[in-house]
Amino acid sequence: MSSPEPPREPPEPDDPTWSTQPTYSNLGEIRVHLLPSKACRPRTPGSLSTDPQPLPPPLPKKVLTRTQSLPTRRTLHPSSIQVHPPRRPFLGSHSVDESQAAVGPACLPAELTFGLADAPLGLSLRDLHSPEAVHAALAARQLQGLRTIYARLRARLMGGHPGPCRPGHGFRLLDSSPCAESGDTLYYRVVRVHGDAWHILVAKVPKPGADVPHPWGLELQASLSPHFNLQGLCGLVPEGTLPGAPWRGAVALAAEVPERTVAQWLAEACTQPPEEFVWAVALLLLQLSAALEFLEAWGAALVELRPENLLLAAPRGCAATGPPRLLLADFGRVCLQPPGPLGSPGPHASQLGSLLRALLSLAAPSTTPLAAGLELLAAQLTRLRPSASRTRGALQALLWGPGPELRGRGAPLGPWLRALGPWLRVRRGLLVLRLAERAAGGEAPSLEDWLCCEYLAEATESSMGQALALLWD
Repeated sequence: MSSPEPPREPPEPDDPTWSTQPTYSNLGEIRVHLLPSKACRPRTPGSLSTDPQPLPPPLPKKVLTRTQSLPTRRTLHPSSIQVHPPRRPFLGSHSVDESQAAVGPACLPAELTFGLADAPLGLSLRDLHSPEAVHAALAARQLQGLRTIYARLRARLMGGHPGPCRPGHGFRLLDSSPCAESGDTLYYRVVRVHGDAWHILVAKVPKPGADVPHPWGLELQASLSPHFNLQGLCGLVPEGTLPGAPWRGAVALAAEVPERTVAQWLAEACTQPPEEFVWAVALLLLQLSAALEFLEAWGAALVELRPENLLLAAPRGCAATGPPRLLLADFGRVCLQPPGPLGSPGPHASQLGSLLRALLSLAAPSTTPLAAGLELLAAQLTRLRPSASRTRGALQALLWGPGPELRGRGAPLGPWLRALGPWLRVRRGLLVLRLAERAAGGEAPSLEDWLCCEYLAEATESSMGQALALLWD
């Protein structure tokens, strides 16, 4: 007696209901019926075989896994591209000539020499076997890097120039007392406002009883392009614009805000150690000669050079302990001086020599090579009367070289001049390394660093030879 079948449970609502049982088929079996059958043994023409053909074995089932290395769309940078050495071609390949099998520096194709990582060097594999080519490439890169550093430091030191004043600008007096006082002028800080932009400028107020400035000098000062050591004018403050201002009439506005004069700085700096004082004097005189060189190129000259009319300002973006920025602001005593022929006496040489001797006499005598060189330069300024450009080159050589030891006693002039080129290349490389070390340590560059960059970026063998001849011949 058979037992009744157990009742089936009703399907769950979430379970799929099938009308019939699912059918699983083999893809290989289906393809067999779609493809024409092949003969298992040779047939005779005209005879048909009625024997059933055996089915092929089923294809194995494959399990496909999703790959984890899908390609992504990204831009390849030159630094991320790995350059692999070229593979040696097979000699038996018909796509490569057997004459290309011996790969050497002279027969390498252009695409096999260097990858993108070596492209900025500008050298080929053949150049690497020439020490002269390598040295020339390194010297060119060092000079290019030095000029880039000089330009960036200049932009930091100069800052954004405020530009000329316009009718829509407003003005406000910051201080009722002057921020600096020169021999003939009082300086007051003024804010110029235009919309959301504002600039701190200085108003140049003549002292009572001061000499009337020469109008040609003021016109020259207003027309000059921005220079690091020349005070530039931005316009005028109209009369009545600033109520309560301690002056009357319209006054000129200057872009740079001075802190003190050279005469006031000397009263404090002469108490420093002699070596530091002499170095600071050389840096100030170097900036003054740069400003006078600019004036001489424009056909102008100062009638009188006085320390109380030379202004000092803090350079932007530099350490507070570094040398100050010198500004030539006394354009009221500028006269017309057409430039003479090459080698003619400089109009400022005698005044520079007297000023240098007066500055050196304020401190205790120093036995450093720089102090001896400055004494010699003061004598040469009075005797030879060089231009401001040659004076500036001599001061650069005294500060950063080359010195007289490069020539030697009794050495002929030819080998000495030929040694200036290698010395200049080595000096540029050492300066770039020193600036990189200081930047890696987070140290801000100083005004002295920028002046040294300017010297080594512009110097040539000819200019250094002229400077050394002025000093040591």
